[in-house]
Amino acid sequence: MAGYDVAIIGGGIVGVATALALSRDHGFDVVVLEKESALGRHQTGRNSGVVHAGLYYAPGTLKAKLCVEGGRRLVAFCDEHGIPVGRSGKVVVATEPAQLPALAELERRSAANGVPTERLDAAGIAAREPQVTGVAGMWVRETSVVDFSVVAAKYAELATAAGAEIRTGFEVTAVAATPRGHRLESLAGPVEAKIVINCGGLYVDRIAKMMGLDPGLQIVPFRGEYYGLRPERDHLVNGLIYPVPDARFPFLGVHFTRDVYGRVEVGPNAVLATAREGYRRTNFNLRDLTESLRYRGLWALAREYWRTGTAEMWRSIVKRSFVKDANRLIPALTVDDLAEYRAGIRAQAIRPDGSMLHDFAIEETDSAVHVLNAPSPAATASLAIGEHIARIAKGKLAR
Repeated sequence: MAGYDVAIIGGGIVGVATALALSRDHGFDVVVLEKESALGRHQTGRNSGVVHAGLYYAPGTLKAKLCVEGGRRLVAFCDEHGIPVGRSGKVVVATEPAQLPALAELERRSAANGVPTERLDAAGIAAREPQVTGVAGMWVRETSVVDFSVVAAKYAELATAAGAEIRTGFEVTAVAATPRGHRLESLAGPVEAKIVINCGGLYVDRIAKMMGLDPGLQIVPFRGEYYGLRPERDHLVNGLIYPVPDARFPFLGVHFTRDVYGRVEVGPNAVLATAREGYRRTNFNLRDLTESLRYRGLWALAREYWRTGTAEMWRSIVKRSFVKDANRLIPALTVDDLAEYRAGIRAQAIRPDGSMLHDFAIEETDSAVHVLNAPSPAATASLAIGEHIARIAKGKLAR
């Protein structure tokens, strides 16, 4: 049975970034355990690829710090390793006067986080994105796009070169304490490690409970559905176009993204998924859905925001309603301009009182680290998050 300094559960971009930091920068013996046959099959490979600048996050939070630091380092990393980066910048648009206070708050947060922005009037918006209508906006030059699957693969390649081991097809089914640390069981055989880092994403809460930790939250899966803009209508979008978001939610609203390959996608919405890997409307997992519906935190959230939730579900079912929402930014968009494209699942942590976690959440025990909430912008911040976790693990191994 193999023994390691650190076992990382989960081969998404945060897991492999952590493996890179631990193996290359600190020289530890590391194994990454991924249940799928390849890395990055879930949140890492099913997002819009945006490298966020850091304007949305409350100053002083872990998200703000790690996003700004990590995003700049990520772009430099991609340049160093020949990974394409689309430096398109982003326009954030207020479509009505009632959104101007929220736009001003974004400007305040951007300045506090050290993110340069430029205020735009209606003419300034039109100069950047001629098809967009708005009363005011922000130009965020530092926002870019990459393919996070390619980035994660490069992290894994470098971590392996530094001595880390990556095991795919390794689903952890049980974890037991041992005198040396932990014994992790799977159908592929056991692994022992002094420290376990739980980067389980959609299953991070279940893994935490498997290891004896009550995380004080539950992962509730929200499906985000994207449409693709038909190629003959690509001219409607130059770069990235975002609405001013609703600060009550960690979602950024339906937006337009020209990805690193030149494709334009529109979305996502945010609807409760009937499975933690429910990428299609027809996907269903009885355990996952029962767990969500029995969770009082979800019902508390639904009582508070049922109108918003109902509207999101309606936009998921009725394409014309989705387009009507997107028309707030681009009035020329029609139903025929969009084709169904893909969907992702956001692993959203919700507390029992119904509040959604807005910041990254990393919980420690004596011999484990649990990354309990790391949705967007975790991919942007991955190098910084990986080093942050690695420093915590190094401290535990030094005891």
